[in-house]
Amino acid sequence: MSATDVTVQSTARTHDVAAAPRSHPGRWIAAAALVVLCMGWVVSLWSNPNIDHATITDFLFDGRILQGVLLTMGLTACAMVLATALAVALAVMRLSANPVLRVVSWGYTWFFRGTPLLVQIVFWGYLGLLYQRISLGIPFTSVHFFSANTNTIVTPFVAGLLALGMNEGAYASEIVRAGLLSVDNGQVEAAHSLGMSPAYTLRRIIVPQAMRVIIPPMGNETISMLKNTALLQLIAVPELYTRASWISAQNLSQVELLIVASAWYLLLTSVLSVPQYYLERRYGRGAGRSLPVTPWQQARQTVVRLRSRVTQVARTDPRNPGTEADS
Repeated sequence: MSATDVTVQSTARTHDVAAAPRSHPGRWIAAAALVVLCMGWVVSLWSNPNIDHATITDFLFDGRILQGVLLTMGLTACAMVLATALAVALAVMRLSANPVLRVVSWGYTWFFRGTPLLVQIVFWGYLGLLYQRISLGIPFTSVHFFSANTNTIVTPFVAGLLALGMNEGAYASEIVRAGLLSVDNGQVEAAHSLGMSPAYTLRRIIVPQAMRVIIPPMGNETISMLKNTALLQLIAVPELYTRASWISAQNLSQVELLIVASAWYLLLTSVLSVPQYYLERRYGRGAGRSLPVTPWQQARQTVVRLRSRVTQVARTDPRNPGTEADS
């Protein structure tokens, strides 16, 4: 290698431009200001002299509160099972070629979406005022196979379950219908050309593809259902908020018990967000080139990016003796 070539390579190394990511100080300033505001609000709330922290600690894991938490979780699970079953049936009826089924599905959705949930809860809670007995038999005859007092069958728990489940079924049916309509009609035609029945096509072809559209809003509806159980206080269902209200009526610690109930609601909604995320990830496998990263993978990628950024800054620092030696 000639002396001229060595001089050219040395000059090229000297004048190389080290590309560095563009800094965004405005973003960091806004983020820091937001963090300071949030921390200030939390500190001011916690250090408020009008809040008795000992009461919060005593009742956070109180047996009555824990019983309310369990009942809230059970109500949410049962109501969502009922709502999902109704939603699938109503969505299929709405897409049916039978005009009677379409009208019935539309009428159900119209009624339960058009009346307040609070009114529906009160109606089911006081159903015994309208029907003193519930009978099962042949209509328009005196033949009865079963008959019982309405208040014995429709307890406050059952009334709350029916109110929440039937109301949510109207909203969830539109979500399921949107998911079914999102599947290309060519999939149905291809399945029918292979001799698949409509029910088999719905179960094995349409529904698995529609789940990618159905899961995200249904997860939100489940979280909303969890919080709507607090409305059942009107009919004395002893769920979380009702038990917190009963305790606060005895010790007059309304704010402290509200904080206890809010802490449990935040915990439960956070727990429900985890399976929702992984269900979205599972049913979204065919929608993109790669699966979305999990929170753990995202944290690892963030650490790797920060480490590479620090290494790059160290290499491009003019005070670094290694850089000066290379030049």
